[in-house]
Amino acid sequence: MPARFTQLSRRERQIMDILYRAGRATAADVRAALPDPPSYSAVRAMLRILEAKGHVRHEHDAARYIFSPTVKRGTAKRSALRHVINTFFEGSTSQVMAALVEMSGPGLDEDELARLRQLIDDAKRRKKE
Repeated sequence: MPARFTQLSRRERQIMDILYRAGRATAADVRAALPDPPSYSAVRAMLRILEAKGHVRHEHDAARYIFSPTVKRGTAKRSALRHVINTFFEGSTSQVMAALVEMSGPGLDEDELARLRQLIDDAKRRKKE
């Protein structure tokens, strides 16, 4: 995913979050899901801007436009995570993992801990190859 995804405004990110959760939505659906929503025409304008930036596409459904993201959710998720890692953790995956484990506190159950151990073991094996 291009770096331009990380250059969205707060409101543009909110709209993208709504579209990723819903999969597809009308401008009215987006507006209804926004906190402190702007006018309907402002939402339409932001959707057009996101479309011009290549983040959103639309299709016609009778008199309505149905908007959807152009980038798969998994790709956007990895891009956003990479941005957070680079911005707040100096590019260090281990710093991120440590922060997540610390934040989880006693919340990690045995299955989750086993999954983390397996991921670490797999990473060690790949490094040796």
